[in-house]
Amino acid sequence: MPTDNNIHPIFERLLSREDKEKRLGQRAKVLWLTGLSGSGKSTIAQDLERQLYNAGYFPQVLDGDNIRVGINNNLGFSIEDRTENIRRIAEVAKLYLNSGIITLCSFISPTKEIRNFARSIIGPENFIEVFINTPLEVCEARDVKGLYKKARAGEIKGFTGIDSPYEAPKNPDIEILTADKTVEESSQQILDQLNPLIKLG
Repeated sequence: MPTDNNIHPIFERLLSREDKEKRLGQRAKVLWLTGLSGSGKSTIAQDLERQLYNAGYFPQVLDGDNIRVGINNNLGFSIEDRTENIRRIAEVAKLYLNSGIITLCSFISPTKEIRNFARSIIGPENFIEVFINTPLEVCEARDVKGLYKKARAGEIKGFTGIDSPYEAPKNPDIEILTADKTVEESSQQILDQLNPLIKLG
């Protein structure tokens, strides 16, 4: 929290999250989709957003590349910048959460520490960790953006899964094994587990 005596937050005087959830007919949660580049996080988040919308919910996707060209366009890929990237994303997700919105965050977030950092900002009771579990060889075979090829050629340094580690979640709230599933099956599996948590009484 800021310590500047000239800053006076007014959170308690705003409409409550509960009021907004009632208006939207849902319970807000933050789904944090983590996995390797090319695992399918963004594609699954997009499909899940559409499925939620079609089911009468009000979702919002926060995607890594979108955020990188917007509010985080001044950040690189050092450990410090990656941490700041996640901090800003988590703070934005928390704003959406308090607006009653179901927020789908799609970010590699490669370490347990960085995911726990996001969880601490958002609040553990509102944070749902979704592990998009796709083997490295499958992600590299897809290489939709050509990033693995560049990383193997040494054109990209510190690339997660190649010369920078990815720490897979040990006990995610939801785990999707994508190797034998379609995008639609993957997002439906998430939706099936999410529904009881976002339905209003």
